[in-house]
Order: sequence, then structure tokens, then C-alpha cells
Amino acid sequence: MDRFTPPPLVWETLGDLREVAERFPGGAVDLTIGTPFDPPPNAVIEALASSGTERGYPPSIGSVAFRTAAAGWMRRRLGVEVDPDHVAATIGSKEFVAGVPQWLRLRSPERDTVLYPAISYPTYAMGAQLAGCRAVPVPVGPSGALDLTAIEPGDAERALCLWVNSPANPTGALDDLEAAARWGQTRQVPVLSDECYAEFTWDGPAHTILEHGVSGLLAVHSLSKRSNMAGVRAGFFAGDPELVHYLSQVRKHAGFMVPGPIQAAAAVAWGDDVHVDRQRERYALRIANMVTLLRGAELDAVAPAGAFYLWVPAPDGDGAALTRRFAERAGVLVTPGVTYGRPGIGFVRLALVQPDRALDLVALRLGRF
Repeated sequence: MDRFTPPPLVWETLGDLREVAERFPGGAVDLTIGTPFDPPPNAVIEALASSGTERGYPPSIGSVAFRTAAAGWMRRRLGVEVDPDHVAATIGSKEFVAGVPQWLRLRSPERDTVLYPAISYPTYAMGAQLAGCRAVPVPVGPSGALDLTAIEPGDAERALCLWVNSPANPTGALDDLEAAARWGQTRQVPVLSDECYAEFTWDGPAHTILEHGVSGLLAVHSLSKRSNMAGVRAGFFAGDPELVHYLSQVRKHAGFMVPGPIQAAAAVAWGDDVHVDRQRERYALRIANMVTLLRGAELDAVAPAGAFYLWVPAPDGDGAALTRRFAERAGVLVTPGVTYGRPGIGFVRLALVQPDRALDLVALRLGRF
């Protein structure tokens, strides 16, 4: 049996392109990672510094204030009623995405398959690999929704879970959450819905899979994107009471705890929507401006249905070559689409998270593109 060797993250392999891009006046403009640059609310920073919770062990499941605030946010923004007892805190969402397959496999050892979108955030597949499971990609249809009919019956029988992501990273597409929920409930396969970009839904209102009940369903959310708090590491999962209880108990034994001051700050963030509305305005303007700029550079850019990424096809179908062209001709670092699965080989992803002054540099440089 081959030994597992952790692969480098793609952003760790762009050293030569970064060096090229840094030669431009003003340096490289990094549009690779979706790290927010805009500030979080001042009230969050104040809560982080003044909670007085740094001495004792914080509750692994999340404080009552944290879980109540998260449930209140889901009621206000997503229109669903969730009991705070059916909400549990996470240290951001990535650790949950990477860890949940191994915990589900302990619960269902006869199952060994993680189903996930064929174009998607790489951690869905990595979580399966870390658990010693099969990672089976599900094709994505023209609308951006999973083609659930393409799942082989044998894979469905072995499935520990089905991941959905809407709005999707990297494409910004919206999935059919009702269809995914019904597929999983019919087959008794848990459906895990990564909804961390829900607040940045542009085509219609934001949605959650919990609109379609809670049986066998979990919604996963994070403050990283919503509130520009990626460095704080706070999120939650909510839904099926039995699943929430089981996973919460496992996580207690494993020592997963969001620090107390962060839980206090997160409760403030979940309770405030004004700062998110302002952030929505920023991203909407950046998207519109960048689409116009890229079209002027003869690239077929279109505004996404959600999230703050542009999923841009390479004119010749070579995403790696377009990645290099951005670095060499405009000093801009983008992510090659193959990072998100083989079907993305002809694309690049641009994360529009940099402050406006950096995006202004992109506008100046694209004239040479």
C-alpha cells in the first residue's frame, strides 16, 4: 500500500508566477485565495477583547449565546426556524469539511464513499482521502446543479454523505437544494450543504437546504466570508437533531472547541446584518467592474449567480496558460481551474476580495493584456 503524502496546496506551487507578478510597479495583485481584506464590524473586535471568557474551557458545542445568535440569523436571513439545541459550533468550516467523513464512517462503517461536486472546493475530496474513503465526483449540469442521475447505484449504496455547495466555489452556481435533499432522504444518505456564501447570492434570495426539512440534512455556515472574519475561525452546522448530537459528542471527545472570546465575538457578528449588506454592495460593484474589464480584454467573463469569484474560460481552453498570461502581462495571480477538478482545466478563478486600490491596479494593467 502506498504511503499517504499530503499534496501541496496549489497556491504553494505558484512561486515562479508570483515572482514574475511582483516585478510590476505596485507588486503582485493576488486574486487566488478568497481571503477577505475588508474590515469586520467594530463591535466584533470589541467583543473579542472584552468577553472575559479566556480563562475557562469554552463549550465545544458553542455557548448558548453563540447558538442562539446563529439560529436567529438563519431565521432572519434564510427564513428557517432552527432550535439552538440543533446548532453546533465549528472552528471555521474547513476543519468540519475535512473531518466529517471519518466521524460519519465510525457511525456507518459499512459505507466508504463521499460524493461531492466534480467542480468544487478541494477539501471535499481531501476529507474523504483523510478518512481512507473513496472520493467520487458527481457531474455538474449546465445550470450548475449536480446531475444526481449520474450517481451510480453502487456508489449511492456505499455513500457516507453527499456534499452540495450553493452558491458554489469556484463557479458561483446555485444548486437545486430541494432535489439534493430528496435524493439523500430517499436513500438515507446524509446531505451536507456548504452554504458559506449564502449571503452573497445575486440571483434571487439566499437559500438553505433546511427549507426542505432536517431529516438527514445538515447546513454548514461560516463567518469567514459573511463577516470578513476568516482569521477568527468560527462557523456552525445545524439541522438533523440526531446527526448534530452525534457529531457534537465526537467533537467533544476530540477537543474541538472554538475559543471563548471568539464565540462571544461570533455571537455579535451573527446578530448584525448591516455590515453584511454593506459588504454585498462592495462585492456587487467589484464583480460588475471586473466583468467589464475582462470583457474589454477579450475574455468571456460573466457575473456569477452567487459568491465573489469569477470563473473565466480560457480562450484556447488552456487554464494553466491563461494563469501564466495574467501573471506575465498584468502582474495578477489567479487560480488555475484544474485546482477544482478535471472539468475545470479550461478555466481560471478570480477572487475579488482585494481592496479597491488593488483592483484599480488590475484595471490599469489589463490594457496590456
